Order: sequence, then C-alpha cells, then structure tokens
Amino acid sequence: MKKIALLALASLSLGGCATMDAAECSGANWFDLGYRDGLAGLQRMDAIYDHQCGKYGTKTDVAAYAVGWQDGHWIYAQRAIRDSTD
Repeated sequence: MKKIALLALASLSLGGCATMDAAECSGANWFDLGYRDGLAGLQRMDAIYDHQCGKYGTKTDVAAYAVGWQDGHWIYAQRAIRDSTD
C-alpha cells in the first residue's frame, strides 16, 4: 500500500514541475493547483506560476492558490505523521 501511495505522490510531484502554457494559465483552477502542490508535499509555487503566466498576461489567483495549498499540505503533513508512527 505504501508503494502505491509513494508512486501516486511521485506522479503528482512531477506534474508540479511542468511549465504552463497560455491556455493552462488562462483556464487554471488556482485552488486545485495549490491543493495538488500541497498534497504532493511541494513548497508553494505561486510565485513560479505567476512568473510563467505573467508572460501570457495572465495573473494567478494567489489567495485561491494559497488556500488550496494549505488544505493539501495539511493532508500531506497528516499522512507523514501517520506514516512515521507505523
């Protein structure tokens, strides 16, 4: 079970490293993107997305991203605590 969770987490982490194109920036759900990054254990990446999407004239919704990241990161941290006690 832990191997499956680790594989899923690795897949999410790799997705967080991808650059965003104009269509992805304009159609981004910033809460969901933040949630995914937090759930994967990534640091907040809103500044990176803001830089990438700024090239296309698109602004990130930093507030929505931050709330999503916090929610996802909380779950990530809870899993880490649980796994450390197993």
